[in-house]
Amino acid sequence: MSTPTRTVSRKLTIFAGVAPLALALTGCVGGGSIPSASAPITQAEAQQGAEYHPQLLAQFGGAMSGSQAAYVESVGKNIAVQSGLGNARDSFTVSLVNSSVNNAFAIPGGYVYTTRQLVALMNNEAELAGVLGHEVAHVAARHSQRRQQKAQQNSILGTVGAILSGVLLGDTGLGQQLGQTFLQGSQLLTLKFSRSQELEADELGIQYLDNAGYDPRAMGTVLASLAAQNSLDARLQGRDNATIPEWASTHPDPAGRVQTALSKAAPLGTGITNRDQFLSSIDGLIYGDDPEQGVIEGRQFIHPVLRFSFTAPQGFFMTNGTTAVGINGQSGQAQLSLAPYDGNLSTYIRQRFAALGGDQQQLAPDSIQGTTVNGLQAAYGTARVNNGNSQVDVVVYAYEFSNNQAFHFTAITPAGNARVFTDMFASMRRITTSEANSVVPRRLDVVTVRSGETVQSLANRMAYTTGQEARFRVLNGLGSNDTLRAGQKVKIVIRSR
Repeated sequence: MSTPTRTVSRKLTIFAGVAPLALALTGCVGGGSIPSASAPITQAEAQQGAEYHPQLLAQFGGAMSGSQAAYVESVGKNIAVQSGLGNARDSFTVSLVNSSVNNAFAIPGGYVYTTRQLVALMNNEAELAGVLGHEVAHVAARHSQRRQQKAQQNSILGTVGAILSGVLLGDTGLGQQLGQTFLQGSQLLTLKFSRSQELEADELGIQYLDNAGYDPRAMGTVLASLAAQNSLDARLQGRDNATIPEWASTHPDPAGRVQTALSKAAPLGTGITNRDQFLSSIDGLIYGDDPEQGVIEGRQFIHPVLRFSFTAPQGFFMTNGTTAVGINGQSGQAQLSLAPYDGNLSTYIRQRFAALGGDQQQLAPDSIQGTTVNGLQAAYGTARVNNGNSQVDVVVYAYEFSNNQAFHFTAITPAGNARVFTDMFASMRRITTSEANSVVPRRLDVVTVRSGETVQSLANRMAYTTGQEARFRVLNGLGSNDTLRAGQKVKIVIRSR
């Protein structure tokens, strides 16, 4: 969640253009015949991409700069040449974005993105080329254009939103509208492709790897790492479903595509991986949450720039986006975000309810109650909403931080269960300067294994209090029985400004 000025402008921009943006996106990572050649990017496609590119950058934390971003761009442009698109190197824009989710995506016109978190999960340059090649393949095969007709018939945001809120809300207009709000707040503006399109992009990416001289098995190994990370995240967050990645079920399960990718690569032989060069290039890359956007530490969210903190309920997990923080559990969902504020909390809350209802339903609180939370002026309202054969409670709980700044939780639970968020609502507080200064980012540190060092000894250096060995193994693509050898380069995560 970013600083107030930037966040408000981002939310207004993204919300205003959300429907066409969703149609343009070709999000993936977890397709069919393989085109023999690809038509050049058209002027219309280039214009469409250029229009949405700034919005995508804002929604996913902004484009990073420096040597790491330049390295990612170089690898992406080199693999784009293999697509057969005319002037591919010049036609593609490849961005490393400052997001802590494992994701990569593309939009028409040759705009390709990967998050720093997904790059950190990779273990060699061939894997980076494979992921970027997969995205290039979506552009080359015009997958987004093929999906737009269906998207226009069935609102993509409503459809994907139903994945997030269907259990609680069902497939109703309100469910879609609330799902859309949660989707936007959690950086989930990605378009779900069909399984055949994802497999086609995998296969094209494998061909690009082979043609470029990379090891084509890298597509399978990076999918395996992503599946392992999804499983680890589920265990650490106490979730039962390990196939749902951080950004929700907008991509086919990578675990189901690993063997397919490896079997497609098997007849092609091997190639280079450029492991050492890759690791040297990403050394020092920020890992996990950027303090500028706030950080999640266990059940606590703390924002050192905006100077506030709250604690999620026991058994819930959080996801941090540039415009909101999502809080998810079996008994409810919530998000913390902000909106334009004119100094009146009651008006602010009614506006939030109206926005939730949208054109589908007039939504308003039964009443609004004022209160004080840890010295902050606060207010809240609740609406019980009929949802087919059941009912849900929708709560908006808002806090005034200044005359022109307010934050609010939006929470959804089955009727009568809103109390599950009571302690979280009461935990919102300002933090001190010393608390803010104590928030130090995590970064990758590439080290060379010395004689006598083991998985356990290096895992003990990971900047976490739980799951150190499991995190170390997944980060380095190591199986449960894999060991280390002296001279091998590995990644650990440390605290460093």
